[in-house]
Amino acid sequence: MAGAFRPVDGNRHSHVPPYRLALGPGPEPGRGRRTGGHRAWRVRALLPGVPVRHLGRQVGPGGHRRRFARNRGRSVIMADPLKGLSVLLVGCGKMGGAMLLGWLGQGLARENVVVVDPGAGTSVPEGVRSVTPEEAAHLTPRPDLCVVAVKPQTIKTVLPAYAALAAQGTTFLSVAAGTTLAGLDQALGGNAAVVRAMPNTPAAIGRGMSVLVANDRVSDVARAAAEALMRAVGTVAWVEDEALIDAVTAVSGSGPAYVFLLVETLAEAGRAAGLPGDLADLLARQTVTGAGALLDAMPDDPATLRRNVTSPGGTTAAALDVLMAEDALAPLMRRAILAAQHRSRELAS
Repeated sequence: MAGAFRPVDGNRHSHVPPYRLALGPGPEPGRGRRTGGHRAWRVRALLPGVPVRHLGRQVGPGGHRRRFARNRGRSVIMADPLKGLSVLLVGCGKMGGAMLLGWLGQGLARENVVVVDPGAGTSVPEGVRSVTPEEAAHLTPRPDLCVVAVKPQTIKTVLPAYAALAAQGTTFLSVAAGTTLAGLDQALGGNAAVVRAMPNTPAAIGRGMSVLVANDRVSDVARAAAEALMRAVGTVAWVEDEALIDAVTAVSGSGPAYVFLLVETLAEAGRAAGLPGDLADLLARQTVTGAGALLDAMPDDPATLRRNVTSPGGTTAAALDVLMAEDALAPLMRRAILAAQHRSRELAS
């Protein structure tokens, strides 16, 4: 189906031939190295014009990370999407800085990263070079990827300075909200290879959710590299229809704010029920973070977990009768998501 979400994980689209790990003879020259373990980074599909389906964070024997593998009836060859990758990071604020630390932690060489430092107060990790915007636009050799992490309202004034890099083949990955692939391409002079990502704030602690979409000029190698960069700060999914990014923004991009509001209102309700303020705050915060961790750890869907904790006629059931009333939480959440989606469309246009 056109524009459908392609899951990064799971068993859907099993008709697409997966590239999976299998042990074999030695590596082929120029194709990387063979793994000696039983678990590896795996790509569900790496075909022309098709985004990477799965890049897991599995760990092989000895504790070091394995990369993704290709198996086309030959020996298994390991390829690390971060190995040898050169990256220019434009903007090193909260999101850009979190991504940078994630990349370095996942093995991206410090000497392969250059950061544009627009402000005197910006600091970068030791060993990472910082340059001015003027210097960055004329880097030699050119970077493989340029990651743009500036504020959305400045992106169209920032990007034209890097049009020469786009013309030379650098792929651009933007994490700025509200700017379409066409808008990014136009700001880069046209004919640019562009990936657009919608992350969220938990990326700052490596627990983000990022959804990516690319134009048709982005190569398979660049797709894998872009995914690896975003996976360093959390989970990644791809969409093929850019129009879905507005709904993505409404659900996961803005979603952390909804969860924070839930914690606020839960604590406020606890105080109304007679709890001391500090205890109400602690209970609300830990309940939400604990439930999220349980959801992440368990294979069950949210509805099953909810039913598991709900005894007929009990206290949880009494509360859920209110929250699940016909005019309660579900329609309110739909209204909120649709409002955010509409606003995202307005900003993009």
